[in-house]
Amino acid sequence: MQVPLQVAFDGVQHSDAVEARIREEAEKLEQFCNRIVSASIVVAKPQHRHHKGDTFHVRIHLVVPDAPDIAVSREPAATGAHEDVYVTIRDAFKTARRQLQDSVTKR
Repeated sequence: MQVPLQVAFDGVQHSDAVEARIREEAEKLEQFCNRIVSASIVVAKPQHRHHKGDTFHVRIHLVVPDAPDIAVSREPAATGAHEDVYVTIRDAFKTARRQLQDSVTKR
């Protein structure tokens, strides 16, 4: 990446372990497509439920030259699967990887 990876936490306390997982997933994307110019990731926890666990949101924005920007937003699922931040990160990066593959294939 030409611009360093940007990781932000919104409504969530910063976690070195979560940031490390995000950096690992971003490295995997870079191994697949080394033309990524910049990437920004936001981990958010906007709602505070009292009867059920809180859910996490992960937003990814990738900039690749000669292709439309890739934007992924993993919102909480009805199944409650996104109560675990690591599952939400995995799902978001899986979707970003698919969109990146589609973009590379079209080029």
